[in-house]
Amino acid sequence: MNTDTIKELLIRFPLFKRLDDEALNQIVDISIHREWGKGSHLFMQGEPIENVYFIYSGRIKIYKADSRGREQIVAILKEGEMFPHVGFFRKGGYPAFSQVLEQAELVVIPIRDFENILRSNPELCIQVFNVLGEKIVDLQDRLQAQILNNTYEQVIKLLIRLGETNGCKQDDGTTVIKSDYTNQQLANMIGTTRETVNRTLTKLKKEGLLLNHSEARFCFVYEEMEGKLDGE
Repeated sequence: MNTDTIKELLIRFPLFKRLDDEALNQIVDISIHREWGKGSHLFMQGEPIENVYFIYSGRIKIYKADSRGREQIVAILKEGEMFPHVGFFRKGGYPAFSQVLEQAELVVIPIRDFENILRSNPELCIQVFNVLGEKIVDLQDRLQAQILNNTYEQVIKLLIRLGETNGCKQDDGTTVIKSDYTNQQLANMIGTTRETVNRTLTKLKKEGLLLNHSEARFCFVYEEMEGKLDGE
């Protein structure tokens, strides 16, 4: 892929939209375009951090695994997002695995070259650390939910979060999540079992909080879900 095409890809990412041509060309010069097939891994937990990835299309699962192979899904990322969210200005290994859930097209940038550009471009540096700050707040909220909320409440919070990041607001006021999450993936996101998620989703449907939708598995009214958490 030539540099002009890579440049066209990069300017679609919010992080790079406001850069002038000189700064953007610096990014283009160190960028690589690559595609990965479903099921492949971009990196493994513990491997030295070498690259920053920007998703142009597809979905990527970030997860941790213990010695017995049990998964804890950290995030499922979509187009427009970058990862990993650690490794800047420090040496170390990837803290999790990265697996392609559906055919993915990404822009890959060597992290040390990217750091050099960040040093000379304060505006871009601030934007990157704003993204990292948002991820830290999200992880703190999720940790708080695991500590303070029961499984029923955790599933509701998970659906709300997925609705905000991967959902579409409809004209009738409902939010639909068209991404094809399995119950096992949902369970791995909050550290519970698939059977518990099955029971909780069934309960939410009986309570009228999860609605039927012809094109999406999950459909709900955001305010009603929030109200359930508030005891309404």
